[in-house]
Amino acid sequence: MSMDAPTSPLTKIRRMTLWFFLFVALLLAGPVMTLAFGRASVGGDWRTATHRSAGLAPDPASHHEAVVQVYASRAFAWRGAFADHTWLAVKPEGADRFTRYEVIGWYGRAGGSVVSVSDQRAPDAEWFGAAPRLIRDVRGADADAIIRKLPQAVAAYPYGASYSVWPGPNSNTFVATVLRAAPELEVAMPSEAIGKDFRTDGAVFGLTGSGTGVEASLWGLLGLKLGWVEGLEVNLLSLVAGLDIRRPAVKLPGFGRIGMESATALAKPR
Repeated sequence: MSMDAPTSPLTKIRRMTLWFFLFVALLLAGPVMTLAFGRASVGGDWRTATHRSAGLAPDPASHHEAVVQVYASRAFAWRGAFADHTWLAVKPEGADRFTRYEVIGWYGRAGGSVVSVSDQRAPDAEWFGAAPRLIRDVRGADADAIIRKLPQAVAAYPYGASYSVWPGPNSNTFVATVLRAAPELEVAMPSEAIGKDFRTDGAVFGLTGSGTGVEASLWGLLGLKLGWVEGLEVNLLSLVAGLDIRRPAVKLPGFGRIGMESATALAKPR
């Protein structure tokens, strides 16, 4: 009877080293592709970066109905290779301006709240030169019902004085938390929205943000998610890979979706 020769310690070290580099390559493949395809720029000066409207929001002067929109933009400088910045823009019925709900980290440097609720910027403004993407667009009675939930959801956010780029809480943690208060939006946040999986309730297991599936998350650093809206997502060190079955697409760490775009309209514009 033959027996396999024992594996030498050197061979084990080589295998472990190979697996380590393969793991690192997997995590970095998405960010590298992001830079290669020009989806993020590591250059630029924040003082001269543009904040122009992208023309994705309706004009309040000609759109009387309520509107709720969810946006994402590449983060500024090198962070853009890995992550998005997300926010909500809402307009109640009859209002003449949009209000943006978002977290801005440097607001907390002087001891203030990082949560920004403001009507001073365009709802679809570039984020320091990066064009926004419309993730969700809800209008009419559906939007009105959601808007009524926002003040309480924002007030309940527990990290108004805290901000951490990685793994959270950050701007994406805030949006994900607020969206949990309105699961009827059925929003699947971008896989590149680092911080979205940092649960502010501290739970390791629970429902996904849309309420259509289940998830497990360890402080946003390691996790698994399976839901009808979110699809399948695996989180390694806050970098997310996955599959969307409902609207077929592959999700890559840092890069985002390859395939059909996520749905944006819950109620058709009038």
